[in-house]
Order: sequence, then structure tokens, then C-alpha cells
Amino acid sequence: MKFENSILSKTLSYYKLEMPFGNFYFCEKFLISELHAGVHFDWPKIEILAKEIIAFYGKGVKLDYISNRVNSYSNNPQNWIKIEQFNIIKRSAIVYYNYAMYMNASLEKRFSKGEIHPCLSLNEAIEWVLNLEALN
Repeated sequence: MKFENSILSKTLSYYKLEMPFGNFYFCEKFLISELHAGVHFDWPKIEILAKEIIAFYGKGVKLDYISNRVNSYSNNPQNWIKIEQFNIIKRSAIVYYNYAMYMNASLEKRFSKGEIHPCLSLNEAIEWVLNLEALN
């Protein structure tokens, strides 16, 4: 389910950033990505997105990241290592909708030093993030 079609999009305050390679929803404590079908989410795109995140939230921001994989796309799992240089992401949730996406999420989890939580739905991912925030 896309974020804008979810019930939670009606209750959460967010800013939508539309990029040529996907849509990104900037919420108070987390962000949601929905990449377009067929995109290769490579390092130059990640750098562009990281700069947009810092411009919106400010330097020193620490966010949770939800990858809502409503479309099929490719990425390099080693980018999880590179993204850590920006020191923006606290934890990540990957919403997968089929077995192939689950296998990709499992592979990406091996490359990341940070916490990656696989989820079966967008609602589960948002609730996981919000519950973690409530504990902190």
C-alpha cells in the first residue's frame, strides 16, 4: 500500500518530496521512500536524497527510515555502508510484498551496521518506528 493511500497518511503531518526516481515523505521523526518501478537506486541518487533530507531537517538530524517497496527496483546493498557516512539514519524498516523482496531485504540487512527491521505492511513499519520513538 502506498503511503498516501494509507489511513496513517491522514493522521500524520508530512512533506512530500517528488523526485524523478521516487516519492519521499518527510515526517517528524522518520521518512518513507517509495521508489518508482524499474529504478536503479544508485549512489548518486542517494547523495541527492541525503542532501534534500539535510536541507529539510537540518544538520545533525537522526531519523528512522522506512523503505516502502511497493514497486520493483534495484539497488546495491553495499550502499547501506556508504549511507552511514551521512549519519542520518538511526534504524530502518523495509516493507516487502513478496518473497523476492524479502530475500533482498535479508541481503541488505547483512551489509548494514544499523538495525533493519523487515515488515509485512506499511502500517506495521510505521507502528514499529512510532513505538520505538515512544520508548526513547
